[in-house]
Amino acid sequence: MHGFKVGRKNDYLENVDQESASLSLLAKGSGIEIMKHTIHKGTAFYIYPSTNSSTFEFFHIFEGVIKCDDHDITLSEGDYFSIKDISDLLFFQAETEVQLLWVTNEPTFRFISEKVNKLIGKVKSVGEKDRYTKEHSERVQRMSIKIGKELNLSVEELDNLIVASILHDVGKINVPEEILNKPGSLSDEEYDLMKKHPADGAEMVKDTYYADISTIIHQHHERVNGSGYPNGLKGDQITIGAKIIGVSDSYDAMTDDRSYRKAYTPEYAMDELKRLSGVLYEPEVVHALEQVLLEDGVLE
Repeated sequence: MHGFKVGRKNDYLENVDQESASLSLLAKGSGIEIMKHTIHKGTAFYIYPSTNSSTFEFFHIFEGVIKCDDHDITLSEGDYFSIKDISDLLFFQAETEVQLLWVTNEPTFRFISEKVNKLIGKVKSVGEKDRYTKEHSERVQRMSIKIGKELNLSVEELDNLIVASILHDVGKINVPEEILNKPGSLSDEEYDLMKKHPADGAEMVKDTYYADISTIIHQHHERVNGSGYPNGLKGDQITIGAKIIGVSDSYDAMTDDRSYRKAYTPEYAMDELKRLSGVLYEPEVVHALEQVLLEDGVLE
């Protein structure tokens, strides 16, 4: 049944083992992550105040005993506690082997995901191959997040955008270095190889718990009039995440040095995006980028 998912004992989306603990992601959606956290006896752990006032965390103890020295409280199997707007760090100690259910609306798992981190490593490898776009993905990510906030995307949409934007070019790991750095126009054959990177990147993320961002990565070179690639999608057939990355990607490409030209000014790049608004790019996304650049003082 659509929307109904069942998990069996020991099923998880991804598991990360660490020296003193392990963390299993059981489910995610609507900006919420549900995790099983196993903490080994004698391990000290901390819960930090969040910079986001809307962050809420809930912990339910399945098994074991923990002690919170800050409040001289001992919690055991069946006990639970929640965290909201704490002002100081909380210190805990696992008195025994502990298993917790951890529910949070502050996306956390991506920071420790081995699969996501391996893909980010591949993005960095692409940067080493392509001297002109070494920090391109980081800049596209920063710009995409700002546009997403300007458009009031949901927490889940923003979380997906954060990861999709840093990984949007991961498929270029399969593109030969001489093509990435070619000083001039690509031949038809070379361009065909380059155009495979969105599909290759989408395939790479399908093996992670962020499999749902594969569509965004697959579509980030699609254009609203159907002239993009790889599928020539139009308008609403393209996800908002892909439209945002497409605009951020194009802006960064224009304002960065290339082997065949010097960087254009932010004003020139913005004028080009506005000229092609509704043709190649989603108008509301272009407008949001302009507002971001004005707020940041990049444009006057």
